[in-house]
Amino acid sequence: MKDGFISVACGAPKLRLADCAYNAEQTFQLMRSAEKAGVRVLVLPELGLTGYTCGDLFYQEALLREAEEALKTVLEATRNLEVVAALGMPLRVHNKLYNCAVVVQKGKILGVVPKTHLPNYGEFYEKRWFAPAPAEPESLPLLGQEFVTFGAGQVFRCENVPGLVLGFEICEDLWSPDSPSVQMARDGAAIIGNLSASNDLVGKDAYRRQLVTMQSAKLLCGYVYASSGAGESSSDLVFGAHQLIAENGPLLAERRFEGGLLLSEIDVQRLAYERRRTQALGEGTGNGGCEETFTLTEGRTKLTRYVSPMPFVPEGKEDRDARCREILLLASLGLKQRLEHTGAKCAVVGLSGGLDSTLAVLITGLAMKMMDRPLSDIVAVTMPCFGTTDRTRNNAVLLAEQMGASLRTVDISQSVRSHFRDIGHDPEDHDLTYENAQARERTQVLMDIANAGGGLVIGTGDLSELALGWCTYNGDHMSMYGVNASIPKTLVRHLVGYLSRDGEEPELHDVLEDILDTPVSPELLPAVKGEISQRTEDLVGPYELHDFFLYYVLRWGFAPGKVFRLAQHALGRKYGREVILKWLRAFYRRFFSQQFKRNCLPDGPKVGTVSLSPRGDWRMPSDAQAALWLAEAEALS
Repeated sequence: MKDGFISVACGAPKLRLADCAYNAEQTFQLMRSAEKAGVRVLVLPELGLTGYTCGDLFYQEALLREAEEALKTVLEATRNLEVVAALGMPLRVHNKLYNCAVVVQKGKILGVVPKTHLPNYGEFYEKRWFAPAPAEPESLPLLGQEFVTFGAGQVFRCENVPGLVLGFEICEDLWSPDSPSVQMARDGAAIIGNLSASNDLVGKDAYRRQLVTMQSAKLLCGYVYASSGAGESSSDLVFGAHQLIAENGPLLAERRFEGGLLLSEIDVQRLAYERRRTQALGEGTGNGGCEETFTLTEGRTKLTRYVSPMPFVPEGKEDRDARCREILLLASLGLKQRLEHTGAKCAVVGLSGGLDSTLAVLITGLAMKMMDRPLSDIVAVTMPCFGTTDRTRNNAVLLAEQMGASLRTVDISQSVRSHFRDIGHDPEDHDLTYENAQARERTQVLMDIANAGGGLVIGTGDLSELALGWCTYNGDHMSMYGVNASIPKTLVRHLVGYLSRDGEEPELHDVLEDILDTPVSPELLPAVKGEISQRTEDLVGPYELHDFFLYYVLRWGFAPGKVFRLAQHALGRKYGREVILKWLRAFYRRFFSQQFKRNCLPDGPKVGTVSLSPRGDWRMPSDAQAALWLAEAEALS
């Protein structure tokens, strides 16, 4: 359970209708398998000890008595198991029959949850046999236990694992507009289990999947859905053992038409963070004090869930292309609004031949097309200096010409040398002043060209650079509208690639592909034999790692140890442990020390879930101390 990861599973044991002894054995054997696999929460199908399709056999005393005996068998066989399991059975209470989830652990019944919403349409006739859950919970004796809570909506809280609170509902409860899980989530339940017997029809699996994922998103919870399969009557229906595990929207695992266990891990720490951040669920009503507790032996949960190495970038081409289209639309709409509002006569972009400025000028082109303005209203300015290579300069010129932008070349070398003389700086000293003087001179040129032409300077810096402070204060740090401000570097590359391969200007393909192949560099140090001498990722670290850190630190508030663990899980085959640690520490040092640059950023559109705008998502004092985070990162060695 370290770092909040809880191993959960859906189970689909073998089933024989009305053979409770057989079903009990299959149930406890599956529970033992789950325990062996490290599972801590197991959800089994609805009415699994008898079978869902017993029909009028539910009226039979023999079946109901044997179901209770089957539960007793399961409890005796699992008295040494830590796994918290929810199994389904019919149960008589006050001469009424209820469709129940019985929650058990270590041979003890933690609680009984009756089904609230009984389907009685189409192929379902549950009201023929069962009563809906009573309005109020009660305590009753069951199988030798003097007090067992019986009632819908109760929650089960782990005393020694913060954030681990369970709730259970049954099949139709999810399909109803007032699902019991809504109140359970408000009362703290972070993982909802659903014991189901949902038959399969054409297209029903997609609808069921949408229900589960949307409920998990709406309630900011993990949702574990286990439906019955082989062994149920096929007289009129087919049951496909649909198993689903979702967390806050995304589907972690899914399986159909197979028995056994489906495993994944739910991050209750992540869910708790999102609930604190959004305050979407409000405060619970206490649910009449209907809460039971349990304990688990603490340990490190083995991660089997997939963790994307590039969390900002969808992996499938179709999803990735859709993401690119959406971001380009949002960014260009934001720029269009700003250009129209200010009445700007032109948009001025400093074009270096690198990825960021390329994306900025392409977005500017899209905005101009939306306004039916000629692309010549874009003033693309190249400003070669000491580190500029022929490759980047030629690509910048070629891109501007092929787009139809107005191209201006301003060689800033003499201006920078004059500035060095003015401030008494030795031009042979290639220190930070040497580099930053070039960046600030370029910004001055852009601002003055924009003033002269009645235009706006379009910023090119991206989200990753802002997080690391990899920009010159009042140099490339400043603009009049930053279109790339919330786009991370890993995504910048895919956006340019998308426009290269699938954009409306096939004539740009070759130059964009060469820009994509060019090493990322600010080109502020002299070239060596005509080649780039200053490679950004050699200096600040791989952007692939920094964007990974950025996502989990900013979006989810994870501590350094957890970020490191996830990075190893997702990127450990590509980067060694010490490499990841080195750049994680560098990320924290730079992120804290460079906040002063972010506190005065120009406007720019938010296009994703992570933004560093001081007016929007991220408010942080410039003099905040990094010691706490660095100490934890150092302790990981």
